[in-house]
Amino acid sequence: MSAYLIAEIDITDPAAYEDYRKQVPAVIARYGGKYIVRGGKVEPLEGGWSPRRVAVVEFPSMERALEFYRSPEYAPLVKIRQKASRGKLLIVEGL
Repeated sequence: MSAYLIAEIDITDPAAYEDYRKQVPAVIARYGGKYIVRGGKVEPLEGGWSPRRVAVVEFPSMERALEFYRSPEYAPLVKIRQKASRGKLLIVEGL
């Protein structure tokens, strides 16, 4: 069953975030993930939710998504992302 990492990101340091953006696709792919949404226009509809940037990454399973997030390859990238942005992340199991 697929799982989806969903991130709401507000970039505070575009130059530093660019470093993250360039490195993370290879790590995602290493764990079987692929981008479904990466940036793009956001049109808020209900509930007062107005994220500036949204990313959705599909993984083959919840286990693989968690392996990616907890991996030694991603750990230094988390630090870059957290330093260059504010955000919320979650992983949800698909159907």
